[in-house]
Amino acid sequence: MLIIYISGVPPNVGSILYACLQIIVLALGAVIIDKAGRRPLLTISASGMLVGSVLTGSSFYLKEHHLAAGLGPIFTITGIMIDMGSYCLGLGGIPWIVMSEIFPIHIKGIAGSLVTLVSWGGTWVVSFSFNFLMTWSSYGTFSVFAAFCAVAIVFIFKLVPQTKGRTLEEIQASMEYS
Repeated sequence: MLIIYISGVPPNVGSILYACLQIIVLALGAVIIDKAGRRPLLTISASGMLVGSVLTGSSFYLKEHHLAAGLGPIFTITGIMIDMGSYCLGLGGIPWIVMSEIFPIHIKGIAGSLVTLVSWGGTWVVSFSFNFLMTWSSYGTFSVFAAFCAVAIVFIFKLVPQTKGRTLEEIQASMEYS
């Protein structure tokens, strides 16, 4: 919640809004995941995170250049809420579900371990580099995050199979011929 504090929004307001949003979006995601499908929710999630990162980056740009002072905190809280809500809707949990659906049983343990290692390694890189990036450029940090979200959208569109209502054999066949 440091970002919210830096932007000028009281931390308690940001924390309460975030907690309420997280509960609502997680419940919504649980209800619609089987109806909407994993791939569309991942795409929506990454797109929302891109929008949230752009809004948050814009708020820091406005603050740094002393432009539209009243919009900065609004952009920050809106951007962070969109970003975190989008993450909770898709990229927070769906990759773990897709992983369990695309790997055959004989490699599921090893593949799952490797995916977990890469995921937590990426989380560590983002957490470790965040303060350095914010020192470099607060709005540039969120531009970098937005760029990664754009890459994620392309990755999801090109490489993530739709697993809704399909057997493991059908999923693997679609991955072999894509």
